[in-house]
Amino acid sequence: MFELLGIPPQALFGQLLLGLINGAFYAVLSMGLALIFGLLNIINFAHGAQYMMGAFVAWMTLTYLGVGYWGALLIAPVIVGIVGALMERVLLRRLAGLDHLYGLLLTFGLALLMEGVFREAYGVSGLPYAIPPELSGGVNLGFMFLPWYRAWVVVAAVVVCLVVWLAIERTRLGALLRAATENPTLVRAFGVDVPKLVTLTYGLGVGLAGFAGVLAAPIYSVNPLMGSNLIIVVFAVVVIGGMGSILGSVVTGFALGLVEGLTKVFYPEAASVVIFVIMAIVLLVRPAGLFGRAA
Repeated sequence: MFELLGIPPQALFGQLLLGLINGAFYAVLSMGLALIFGLLNIINFAHGAQYMMGAFVAWMTLTYLGVGYWGALLIAPVIVGIVGALMERVLLRRLAGLDHLYGLLLTFGLALLMEGVFREAYGVSGLPYAIPPELSGGVNLGFMFLPWYRAWVVVAAVVVCLVVWLAIERTRLGALLRAATENPTLVRAFGVDVPKLVTLTYGLGVGLAGFAGVLAAPIYSVNPLMGSNLIIVVFAVVVIGGMGSILGSVVTGFALGLVEGLTKVFYPEAASVVIFVIMAIVLLVRPAGLFGRAA
């Protein structure tokens, strides 16, 4: 069988698959971050903890209530979204109009608090979450083995990102959200409850993090630190795509996942820093990001 630059095809395509899976998580998480920042101007550093919370909700609903994976895929984003909406109403709303730094510090503190609660309750060794029976196994493509669950993660991420983007860009609700961001006073004059729109938007962005957490639970162990290990990379993805660019965050998330996978094949030592190197180059050449608009 052919080799590319001395790399066996199984290794090459295997790493590309891992990169695509990582890209799927980057895309969903960075879309939620971009949605919250682009429409609310909130730098949500609690996003990683909310991703972790989604995985824990899936594990708890299975362990304590007997609700399986498919039920958790619907329930967990709703629960995490509701918790996020309450956070926005009770805490973040008080910071409206202040510098971004206040929101970043508050959400960072909330992230530490959430991680501490779950670490105290469940430890840091990680809890297993089984792949649903319908998605166990895989198919041999000849040049690689494709697990069904990994393929499902990529497809689910693409579909969810596409649906959310269409909802923001092509529906009346999305138009109201964007208008409320640009001119809340005018939108309020038409009888629209702008604070509720803000709460809904934050809840939606946080719900995306919860959805990604459920997708991640069968692949990675459910761990209180799983979000903190990922959130810095996701912020880098958002910066590269352009802060507030929803479509840019999705495209950049998948692309950087593939770049990371290829780097692990050809130059493994750089795999952990390649995204940050790309971020530095992009900021030097185009400070607004690849898809962002200059101020």
